[in-house]
Amino acid sequence: MIQTDMKLDAKGLACPMPVVKTKKAMQQLSPGQVLEVQATDKGSIADIKAWAQSAGHQYIGVHEEEGVITHYLRKTAGEEAEAKRFPHVVSNEELQAVLAVDEDVQIVDVRESAEYAFGHIPGALSAPFGELEAVLRSLDQETSIYVICRTGNRSDMAAQKLAAAGFRNVKNVVPGMSGWNGSIQKLMN
Repeated sequence: MIQTDMKLDAKGLACPMPVVKTKKAMQQLSPGQVLEVQATDKGSIADIKAWAQSAGHQYIGVHEEEGVITHYLRKTAGEEAEAKRFPHVVSNEELQAVLAVDEDVQIVDVRESAEYAFGHIPGALSAPFGELEAVLRSLDQETSIYVICRTGNRSDMAAQKLAAAGFRNVKNVVPGMSGWNGSIQKLMN
């Protein structure tokens, strides 16, 4: 089950109403929150994705079951463009090289659960940024920790939190899942 912050029922509505209602619902969300939109209009697959991209929001993915098309979108507010401040940064390629030779690393994925469900690095721990405090005790302070999100911004803030909590071997992965071309695992198709 994917955790979302708001659900929108657009079933039975034809173009352009699913997009109109989605736009209105997104205005009610705070940056980082996830919207679930249920629709029956096949055109909504292309329409909602195109609208999300043009509006600067993240289209996480779509799931279709028994004629109901469920879209997942994450509201952004330009936070992806903010300056990265955590000093220890690795590229996606550097992380792939580490994973090829070292099994004793922990990948902490701080994206929302819906983002994680639609594709994450195998073995990564899902720890949405807003819930990071709750998983701190389960992490080994001596293990190398690679923090990843979609673009490197949330992971930057999470890496800072981990370092402040005493974790010594923390690295922020940039650009993150938006540029990941290694293997992924999905909970949703």
